[in-house]
Amino acid sequence: MAHLVPHQSRTRPPTSYEKALAAELEAVFGRGQHDLDGLVAGLNAGGVRPPGGADWTPAALTAELARLGAGEPPAALRLDPGPRGRAASLHTIADVLDHGLRDQWYALCPSAAVPAGELVRLHRAGEDLLLWRDAAGEVHVQRDRCPHRNAPLSKGVHLGDRVACNYHGVQVDGTGTVVSVPGSPGCALEGRRAVRTFPAQERAGAVFAWITETDAAPAPLELPEQLADPGWEHFLCYVEWDAPYRYSLDNLMDPMHGAFLHRDSHTMASGKREAVFQVRDTATGFVFEKTDQRAVNFDWSEWIDAGYQAVRLDIPYPPSAGPGGPFAIIAMVTPTGRDTHAGFFWRCRRVEGWQRDVWRFLYRTVLEERHWAVLEQDREMLDGMPSDAYDREGLYQHDIALVRVRRLLRTRAEKYLSERTSTAAPAAAPARPVPAAVAR
Repeated sequence: MAHLVPHQSRTRPPTSYEKALAAELEAVFGRGQHDLDGLVAGLNAGGVRPPGGADWTPAALTAELARLGAGEPPAALRLDPGPRGRAASLHTIADVLDHGLRDQWYALCPSAAVPAGELVRLHRAGEDLLLWRDAAGEVHVQRDRCPHRNAPLSKGVHLGDRVACNYHGVQVDGTGTVVSVPGSPGCALEGRRAVRTFPAQERAGAVFAWITETDAAPAPLELPEQLADPGWEHFLCYVEWDAPYRYSLDNLMDPMHGAFLHRDSHTMASGKREAVFQVRDTATGFVFEKTDQRAVNFDWSEWIDAGYQAVRLDIPYPPSAGPGGPFAIIAMVTPTGRDTHAGFFWRCRRVEGWQRDVWRFLYRTVLEERHWAVLEQDREMLDGMPSDAYDREGLYQHDIALVRVRRLLRTRAEKYLSERTSTAAPAAAPARPVPAAVAR
């Protein structure tokens, strides 16, 4: 699979001026100057001046940071569509765990990966999916099968408010209803809701879909406050890795690896290399945390199961990253095959005003690449793990959280298979009356 690119928050390299200003800002912040007046004084003592060459003033600096931190379209990414073929067979617990649980929200791709007027095919959670936008820009997620002969709709033609299959011209709208069969007008296929259409929403720069086999209404998509509260700023980093998605869940629920694997990173070089952990239950899952260290390294993870599955954590920034405290990560993973997955890592910070602008500028110019280097350490480790890793483990106290998550997933898989079996089972035939002679 593609590992994609480290620079996803901008569409061009930073200029020499932007790189010089970022270096000056980090130097001043690193000396402990986190207020605006101190920052202005520190910059004026350095060698970088605003356009025009005058000294910095609070007004000039806030205006320049607003310009540099302004939003811009995310970088275009070439996603791996994943395998094409039969829908995943979900007959065993292993099948369900490998391909992903049903009846929950999954992040499918960054929103920018579904441009207007295009048909996008992705394999996610055991399903071949078609993603497209109608004329109003609303995204639709459907099973990538024409109801006529199961040809891929993703190879068809985008017609604004509908998609036409290229095989025989059958047209399907955003609800999955066949609106036209040009070769046989008025046939029984017209008017049928014949294409599985998954509830879809766009949030926090990503497309989400409720993957299900039923027509029941989905759970509400209520994302963590870091993605829903406007007081938080966030950037999405999207990755595609050659490892089972459960390996990433294990990694996210394992705070202790930060002090070892990431010991040379810009954010996890401090703190103890031994710890005792405890589990604290929450309304939507649980927190796994160190008992004797907080806000020093990767010191806790929170499992969230609220109609979607996510991991929340935070990691301290060095002083050079400016005001705003630690950054939070909201992470979600989506299987794209038995041994591959897509990862969504939102880096979040509670910042407003000029502090928001300076973080956005520093993130795009220098921080994003450093964060990517940390993710690459994770990817290289997970990609290198054998397929039978679970069969040869020697776990200890630090692994309590990942064991608990594995059990929760297995319980959900067992419940799904049990409910599907009971629903599919034919009704028992009524008992035949016992002949009188036999009854005697």
